[in-house]
Amino acid sequence: YDPKQNRGDGNLQSMLVGAMMRKIKSRTWKKQRYFKLQDDCMTIWYKSKKAGNAHSTFSVSEVEAVREGHQSEVLLSIANEFPANRCFTLVFRGRKGNLDLVAESAEEAQSWIRGIRKLIENVENMGEREKLDQWISDWFKKADKDRDGRMNFKEVRDLLKMMNVDMNEHHALRLFTLADKSCSGSLEDDEFVLFYKMLTQREDVLTVFQEFSSDGQTLSHRDLEDFLREEQLEGDNVQQHAMHLIEQYEPSETAKMLNIMTFDGFLMYLSSTEGSIFNPQQRGIYQNMTLPLCHYFISSSHNTYLMEDQLRGQSSVEGYIRALNRGCRCVEVDCWDGPSGEPIVYHGHTFTSKILFKDVVTTVGNYAFKVSEYPVILSIENHCSVEQQRVMARHLSHILGEKLLRKPLDGHASTGLPSPENLKGKILVKAKKIGGLEENIGALVEDSMSGEVSDDDDVAEMEEENLHRDSVRGRRKKSKQCLSKELSDCVIYCKSFHFRSFKHSQMHSKFYEVASFTESKARKYLKESGAEFVQHNSRQLTRVYPTGFRTDSSNFHPQEMWNAGCQIVALNFQTAGEGMDLNDGLFSQNGCCGYVLKPSFMRQTKSGFDPETPQKQEDYQPVLLTIQVISGQQLPKVNIKEGSIVDPLVRVEIHGVPMDQAKQETRYIENNGFNPVWQDSLRFTIHTPELALVRFVVEDYDKTSKNDFVGQYTVPLTCMQQGYRHIHLLSRDGTSIPPSSLFVHVRITEV
Repeated sequence: YDPKQNRGDGNLQSMLVGAMMRKIKSRTWKKQRYFKLQDDCMTIWYKSKKAGNAHSTFSVSEVEAVREGHQSEVLLSIANEFPANRCFTLVFRGRKGNLDLVAESAEEAQSWIRGIRKLIENVENMGEREKLDQWISDWFKKADKDRDGRMNFKEVRDLLKMMNVDMNEHHALRLFTLADKSCSGSLEDDEFVLFYKMLTQREDVLTVFQEFSSDGQTLSHRDLEDFLREEQLEGDNVQQHAMHLIEQYEPSETAKMLNIMTFDGFLMYLSSTEGSIFNPQQRGIYQNMTLPLCHYFISSSHNTYLMEDQLRGQSSVEGYIRALNRGCRCVEVDCWDGPSGEPIVYHGHTFTSKILFKDVVTTVGNYAFKVSEYPVILSIENHCSVEQQRVMARHLSHILGEKLLRKPLDGHASTGLPSPENLKGKILVKAKKIGGLEENIGALVEDSMSGEVSDDDDVAEMEEENLHRDSVRGRRKKSKQCLSKELSDCVIYCKSFHFRSFKHSQMHSKFYEVASFTESKARKYLKESGAEFVQHNSRQLTRVYPTGFRTDSSNFHPQEMWNAGCQIVALNFQTAGEGMDLNDGLFSQNGCCGYVLKPSFMRQTKSGFDPETPQKQEDYQPVLLTIQVISGQQLPKVNIKEGSIVDPLVRVEIHGVPMDQAKQETRYIENNGFNPVWQDSLRFTIHTPELALVRFVVEDYDKTSKNDFVGQYTVPLTCMQQGYRHIHLLSRDGTSIPPSSLFVHVRITEV
């Protein structure tokens, strides 16, 4: 990737010159800043008028997206002051806050919006090699304190510490001298890249390379075929695949012409997406999308409007944008009567801030289908009066228009749920409804009626959990809630209903009725009657959400619920950790579209599969998973403390049916986050491979306190490639942290 290619782009030209813009932090904080793209076309630099030499920079690789117009709370608050065509928002990866900007003119705004999008695209199109070079040179810039573009040995040594490298001084000096081609006693940018490459020689990969190379120097086409067949277990047209790999990853033109692969090419292939542990064929949409909705796991969010915890957190439309951009397909909206007749959204009876229902609907309409065309379910928890419910119904139909599903697909109530394929581009409302779906078809009822439904939604259930623990179960008094007919009519395939028992449901409930359980209720049913739960979920949708006791918005273990075939397992997307890692892992397949087909034994009404006793399954076939954890590369630093370096260990966890839940770890390596080598083998027997997720966690070992988290990666067992593979680690909040990786060898055999 060469910055010179960008010289011809007008937008980038004007960014290189720079511009005065307003940085907006609130309705009152709006300050002028000078923004300019650096010559590397990778860094944006800005400073305030009077701060003297103080300035800030950020790398384009940190920017996830650019939003045009008034698309953030802050810019909405000043909408009457600055027109939308001058405003834009930079959204950063991970947990870094947005940057809201107002340009001097609409043209200038466009120029920056287009320019930054072009640069983001450049970053996304970089190969692994260029990404690594870019990463090294970003570090170089960070450490080059006096900005003269060169670094002496002491500066390089400090930089290595920052990069998590603890190395032998003597060895480092020898490499430093070799890299200092200009013999100036300091390294320039490209000399530093060379130094870094020598430092990161991959002995572990070299061993594998030499084992398959006939001459010890290169892999012939034949050698590479043998490697793909014997190690990577790739049986189909290996000959063509070997050709493709040489064409794609071999940097040397001469080697390409001779149809051979050098060590550099081999390393590039192993570090690429094709060499990664995730099977590229399962990255795109590869599953049948024409089955009923209840046959899929659906990526679902709880309290979507919250950015932090449930007591004091900030409510924000940003929560919806983030969840939908992560492939979430079911979002939650808690509605309450608001001032001046406008319903509001917040966590009732708490100090969380409030947002307007209509802003939420607008946001969902704008972002619903940006990353997936499959349907989005709006799960509405309705606490509003009939009047404000009418306002809600009006907003839904005016703002969403054609996107809102208003009537059953084929014009008459069919006998089962439609498929994700049939519902592409549609938004479904999940809420209470007067009567059944049959009433939506051709029945003429006066326009503005309201009906009564018994109040058995989440709130009743939460209060019941707290108050009725010891009372006799049958004695609950039902409160009644009035529903407006307009809002009721917006509910088509997802009518909230009160669950009594599996027996009752099997006899009486309709395919479009959705039961909601708190995690503790769901767990109870799981233990008592797992097989019935699985069967219930082969016919209709079930939603499970965290109990009200999780005021810190922590998450439960979603795997338990997926084991029973529950589709809508609602997690706090705003809370990083194991729950979200598993969710991201499960939904990373099938084009990240938010729908994953359940295994066939969970879709047949007669299967009798029980997660507690998987060995009773008809076609029960356990597998043995062997993972050799070979080495780690450039693990990120956890401790910002001066001079502290990680002591990494790797834990492999299996998440699946109860019999499969297991974890094992390697030993820890002292003081090496840079290129630790473990060579430890871990073995697992897996009884229900179709439901298993494998989570790789790297931690910094600490004998006195809890280990620090370094990085993780979660992959469905069914999407794992065998052989020698790299695992590209993710940070705590699920964003990538290149070039951190693990190198492993994977084998899956039938027991």
